[in-house]
Amino acid sequence: MLETPNAFVPLIDVPVPAPSPAETLTFVFHRGRLLLRSPDLALPSAIQVGALGVDLARAQPVGLWQGRYCQTVWVDDETLLDASLEWRGLRSLFNVLDDGFVGLASRAVQLAEWARTHRYCGVCATPMVRLPGERCFKCLGCGMMAYPRISPAMMVLIRKGEQVLLAMHKHSPSQRYSPLAGFLEAGESVEEAVHREVMEEVGLRVHNLRYFMSQSWPFPHSLMLAFTADYLDGEIRLDENEIAEARWFGPGDVWPEATSSVSISALLVRAHRPPPAL
Repeated sequence: MLETPNAFVPLIDVPVPAPSPAETLTFVFHRGRLLLRSPDLALPSAIQVGALGVDLARAQPVGLWQGRYCQTVWVDDETLLDASLEWRGLRSLFNVLDDGFVGLASRAVQLAEWARTHRYCGVCATPMVRLPGERCFKCLGCGMMAYPRISPAMMVLIRKGEQVLLAMHKHSPSQRYSPLAGFLEAGESVEEAVHREVMEEVGLRVHNLRYFMSQSWPFPHSLMLAFTADYLDGEIRLDENEIAEARWFGPGDVWPEATSSVSISALLVRAHRPPPAL
């Protein structure tokens, strides 16, 4: 499950007194990719970060983990002169590194992108400043305030007796079967989004919505809210712009390969998959 470790303590400001640079863990990102040491896929040392010329003045606090202060920063240049370092996409770290570390990195990348994309005001182009004690950039020119962006999205597993509906989304990076999912629209509740997305993507009506769980998903800044729902009526009619295929899977069917075990999609399917037919 992709989530920050239980022992992690989030911080908005740098602790006082300032942590030692040698004991600070720095997450360095370039366009969503994390800088790691090649041999052990660990974070680079303070010396390695310093050798890269990273501007730590724009680093953002993340929190305390395993007794060490964590910060996050982005760089504009991906060039690496140190052959022992490499850039890695977070998806490539699933089931490779500890889930807690990847969960922490997923928090760090969102904060780094928030800082990178809010250096200037989107209204009047004045340089933004960080407000102390608050996760917020403010424009001193017009007063516009910018908090980290979080985009809510719904996911739903539709049940029909012992069958569940799984679909292959055309734009999914994994190209695997999964429950239906989609982003909320302005002014819409999560429940309204479930009914709308199900009708738009597969032409079905559902009822008896039940909340399952939520998960932060840093691709790039989503909050997935997962539900189950019972089939009410309708025949599968695909939105060909979004869905490549959708079908019912039951006890006697050969099930598709599961998505990554760290995703809420895999947990949702696993929790409601019927036992195999005898």
